[in-house]
Amino acid sequence: MLPSGSRWCDGPTTRRRVIASALGAGLALDLPGLFRARAEARPVATARGGALPPIRSCIAIFYYGGPSQLDTFDPKPDAPAEIRGEFGTIATSVPGLRISEHLPMTARVMDKVALIRSMHHGNRLHDPASIHTFTGRLPPQGDFELFSAVPQQFPSWGGTVAAMLRDRDLPVAHAVVPFAFHNVVETPCQGAGFLGPAYDPFRIDVDPAAGSYRAELLAAPDGVGPDRRRRRRDLLDAIEGRSESPHEAAMRRNYDKAYRLLASAEVARALDVHDEDPRTLARYGAADGPWAQGGGGGAEHAGGRNMRGRNLLVARRLVEAGVPFVNVNDFRQQGQNWDAHARNFEQHRDHLLPPMDRGFSALIEDLEARGLLESTLIVALGEFGRTPRINKDAGRDHWPDCYTAALAGGGVRGGAVHGASDRFAAYPTADPVSPADLAATIFWRFGLDPASEIRDTQGRPFKLADGEPLTSLFG
Repeated sequence: MLPSGSRWCDGPTTRRRVIASALGAGLALDLPGLFRARAEARPVATARGGALPPIRSCIAIFYYGGPSQLDTFDPKPDAPAEIRGEFGTIATSVPGLRISEHLPMTARVMDKVALIRSMHHGNRLHDPASIHTFTGRLPPQGDFELFSAVPQQFPSWGGTVAAMLRDRDLPVAHAVVPFAFHNVVETPCQGAGFLGPAYDPFRIDVDPAAGSYRAELLAAPDGVGPDRRRRRRDLLDAIEGRSESPHEAAMRRNYDKAYRLLASAEVARALDVHDEDPRTLARYGAADGPWAQGGGGGAEHAGGRNMRGRNLLVARRLVEAGVPFVNVNDFRQQGQNWDAHARNFEQHRDHLLPPMDRGFSALIEDLEARGLLESTLIVALGEFGRTPRINKDAGRDHWPDCYTAALAGGGVRGGAVHGASDRFAAYPTADPVSPADLAATIFWRFGLDPASEIRDTQGRPFKLADGEPLTSLFG
């Protein structure tokens, strides 16, 4: 995958650097011993003895900041008030399964959702927790707060999938929308790390006020249309000739990939939601004008649009365009974020849960209506949860010891619950799940063997994932 501008790929990328970046990436692909064993996509065996075809796509929704497990998918209505909080619970489409009263649309589709209520790790700060979440590896720098640029070492879910599916030669294998999700510096958790910039995500920026999306590499400068681009390509071919050497063959493959991306009509169309049915836009909460439901005000629906819903709609469109892995960052490009150290219940009730509820449920229903739900795995989670005990500011603080992830589609057993937390949602009491296990699950559903080895630039071997796939959630 071609890189875009950031320190993940060593500086801003302009259109002039597209070819050079692709060339450098191609050289990295040919490092001896990069892959010891290559996993091939194949049907996967479930815990029940059946077989599932590998998924074609994954949409990873990242609620950066950390949603409260008690106020979303793991409520504890019998706990003391200082633990239970202000919210009640509601029944769902799964008998006996209750979730927060502020997720009514999600409650109706819980028969298509599986919950992991025993996620846990030891990183108590946002950035190392994010790195651990998206790579399945402990951050080499330890549990630190990231206030200065550091390179990404380990590959992310999407970067790994893009590398392992490289034989498909896709113009876009991994995309992220919106790219800028951190308010200080970019957390190095969604790039390809030592696999090289060829597998960094294709980055899509969002303009909340205009409700539009832009990808710099797809925007042709004034005076450079398809005909002129083709003439430039012909000139390049005439200058370089048709060498048969492996080195120049690799160069040419990456030139080809760069030009295909620049001419990718499918990806460009995916970013333009204006041709969507107005009813679909409204279902995501993404239509122009005030929200039909869900509350929130001010910057929360800048320009009268719920960009959080639009981001998920764009993710569905990217999947339709053939992109295997899409990250959606739900962070503070609008309104409040999920880091609710104060006024936790006000923030969740008025700003966070309404667009989450609408967008998550709409994505599930939309994919199902288009026949894409079984081939697309949705993974929705934060980097950790929140403290069981409410603090003096009516907030909840960071809590990685136990939190919840929600999965939908991709062959999950709807209504299934893996693991359990104690009576305060403080610690797992059954089947604890680590970020490494979640990474193994995602790769396994793509038909990739998590035990397959990759090598870093120094030749050191690593498994795709150190955990075990949660096969019992599927089939």
